[in-house]
Amino acid sequence: MRVVKFGGSSLATGTSVNQALEIILADPSRQVMVVSAPGKRNSSDIKVTDLLIKYAKTVLNYQNYSKIVDEIYSRYQEIGHFFGLDETQLNIIKDILLSLPESSYPTDDYLIAAFKAHGERLNARLIAMILNQKGIKTKYLDPHEAGLTVTGEPNDAIVSPETYLNLDKIKIDSDEHIIFPGFFGITPSGHIATFSRGGSDITGAILSKGLHADLYENFTDVNGIFAANPAIIYHPQSIKTMTYREMRELSYAGFSVFHDEALIPAIEGEVPINVKNTHDPHNPGTMIVPDKRFKPLNPITGVASQKHFSALYLHKYLLNKEAGFTLRILQILYKHNIPYEHMPSGIDDITIIFNRQFLNDQLIDLICNEIQSLINPDQLEWIDDYAIIMIVGEGMKYEHGISSQILSSLNKEDISPQMINQGASQISIMIGTKKEEADQVVKTIYKQFF
Repeated sequence: MRVVKFGGSSLATGTSVNQALEIILADPSRQVMVVSAPGKRNSSDIKVTDLLIKYAKTVLNYQNYSKIVDEIYSRYQEIGHFFGLDETQLNIIKDILLSLPESSYPTDDYLIAAFKAHGERLNARLIAMILNQKGIKTKYLDPHEAGLTVTGEPNDAIVSPETYLNLDKIKIDSDEHIIFPGFFGITPSGHIATFSRGGSDITGAILSKGLHADLYENFTDVNGIFAANPAIIYHPQSIKTMTYREMRELSYAGFSVFHDEALIPAIEGEVPINVKNTHDPHNPGTMIVPDKRFKPLNPITGVASQKHFSALYLHKYLLNKEAGFTLRILQILYKHNIPYEHMPSGIDDITIIFNRQFLNDQLIDLICNEIQSLINPDQLEWIDDYAIIMIVGEGMKYEHGISSQILSSLNKEDISPQMINQGASQISIMIGTKKEEADQVVKTIYKQFF
């Protein structure tokens, strides 16, 4: 049995939904379909999720929301009419949209979560209606009915362990299709909470583990995953097979095709993932497999970069002999709820790398002042111009001299990295550079190995 997830761009119009359904019906093992909300129909269009967020804010501001409801409903109506559904059948979608402001929510954050989750919820209902009208035995299965429970923040939920016990009880007839909305689960008190943006990938992985799928097929709008960002490298090589670990590392560093959090349930369930193109379903795409099933053909699988980092550099003589040095720094960060990404260090210095989205100028001044006062370093420098490049490959464990090849190729381009760090797993090397050098670093490393 396969769990198949379709992204918003694959479900934006009647034509694209029809293409997705043809993929589902082409293979009897594709019994569980996880759907996203309708995405953009063209480059100037608005995603339904964004329309629902606008709807939520209109309600919170006590403004008239009839126009935005009509706009959202028209997106589903357009798809429904493509398949011959009439207004009597589609009215349930309009009724659900209109009922959203009438429900009670513990906080405004819960209201926003519930509104935006209905992009997927209504699309799943619509697609179930379409399949049933075609005479195909289909069931819409809601997270509440399935027992997909979550904890955490209303708009950044985490799946609960009991979910897998609940999913294990679900029985699917051999001739039955299940349509399941992605992106959200139900809290212990019965409210909707959403995963982080793009979380339909997470739902697909949760169902793959919980329903003991043999394969999780993730359909998007590209032919799998490339060895580098096509915006930086012209026609980069596609990756045929990679491991969960490689995908996690590359997702962290900017590979946005697959939600990095979605890998965790699949890893736990040891379910292989196939990232494929809705518009070219016969293309094999990229297989993401458990480490033990993988034999690398090349030392490097991919290279990725992200430019949204900053760093704090500290220098203090005999730092390595001072017990509790890093603990005191971490306590300052903890007090202000600031996560850090990496902390490479030497005997007299340490660099703390941050994701800039968690910081503002006031917080930067605050933590620098507190660290200067508490630690009294000989040098303290804030570096805002920071990018991280990840070079990832299971084959690096088996080939010597990868680091020297990387540094030698960068030296030829007169690029001097600010930081280089290799993880204990030996499958990744991290390089810190100036933002303006990041794309050239990716090009240089890609040229060296591909």
